[in-house]
Amino acid sequence: MALICPVSDLRNYNSVLEQVSAGSPVYLTVSGRARYTIRDVADDKEFEKTKAMLRLMCELNTGIRTGEEEGWVSEADVRAHFHNKRK
Repeated sequence: MALICPVSDLRNYNSVLEQVSAGSPVYLTVSGRARYTIRDVADDKEFEKTKAMLRLMCELNTGIRTGEEEGWVSEADVRAHFHNKRK
């Protein structure tokens, strides 16, 4: 479960860091508004993987839309394109 605390609690940062664990980030506020997050490295890696996957899915969706709007390229044309690149 996430913990919300003011950034001033970082004066005693050990007590704040002890509360950070996988799946339980600490949100720091400045003047009562969320501003920073401290999270476990495992969560950070998972977050980066998720962002990369979403970017890939957006690119694939763009490709599908383009194929539907402009027409698909045949398999033979794709093979020929990459075969010619090797030369």
